[in-house]
Formats: sequence, structure tokens, C-alpha cells
Amino acid sequence: MEKVFEKLMYASRWIMAPIYLGLSLILFALGIKFFQEIFHLIPNIFEIAEVDLVLITLSLIDITLVGGLLIMVMFSGYENFVSQLDVGESSEKLNWLGKMDAGSLKNKVAASIVAISSIHLLKVFMNAENIANDKIMWYLLIHITFVLSAFAMGYLDKITRK
Repeated sequence: MEKVFEKLMYASRWIMAPIYLGLSLILFALGIKFFQEIFHLIPNIFEIAEVDLVLITLSLIDITLVGGLLIMVMFSGYENFVSQLDVGESSEKLNWLGKMDAGSLKNKVAASIVAISSIHLLKVFMNAENIANDKIMWYLLIHITFVLSAFAMGYLDKITRK
């Protein structure tokens, strides 16, 4: 009975596989939004103000960082919790595949969140005249919380690995 239970429990990790595949649909949606922004930008490129162009660029960078975060979570999560990815030697293999454990993934996700938050905060500062001061304060406090959390997670990971 115990062996059957353990095998069933171990096999249940495959429930995560469609979830990781579902993240690729979000990646596809981000790609659509990315190019939608570019298609809206191109016809208006000569009329758009420099500040607005920078804000759009920051939004595109934001989308790119979130996409990279999704890929990291999809691939590393699948490899850490479901099964090893067999991409073959002839195809291009990302050099970090198989090398990122759950702790490393957690730290990279935290660093990515800080980077995404930094870009969002920069967008807020560039548009500060249209945003209430109390909202700017909350954006800043949330960003500082992300930074401190990422630092604390990295530090705890460092001292627990010794």
C-alpha cells in the first residue's frame, strides 16, 4: 500500500506539466501585446513626444523582462519539479538548463521582480506630474519592499548554503 501511494504521489508531479505549458500561452499573449504597442507606435512616430516614446520603450522593456521571467520559471520549474528537458545535443540548449535549482530560481525570480518594478517606477517618475504624490509614495514603498525582500532572500540563501 505504501509503495503504491508513494508512486502515485511521485507521478502527481506531472500535474504541473500542463501548468508550465499554460505559461507559454501567457508568453504568446505578451508577444501579441508587444507587437501591438509597436504597431500603434510606428504610424505616430513623428508626432509622439520624446517622453511618451521613452514611456512606450519602458513598457516594451517591461514586457520583455516579464517574458524572460516566464521562460525561466517554465523551464527551470519543469526541470526541477517534473522532468529533465531532453532537447538533444544538435539543437540549441540554454546553458543554464539543468543548473538552476529551486533556490537559484527563487533568487532569479526575485531579482527579475526588482528589475520589473524598477522600470515601472521609472515610468511613474517620468509621468510624475500626472500621478498623485501619495500614489508615488506607495509605488516607492512597494518597490523598496521588493528590493529588501530580494536582498533578504539572497542573503538567507547565502548563509544556508554554507
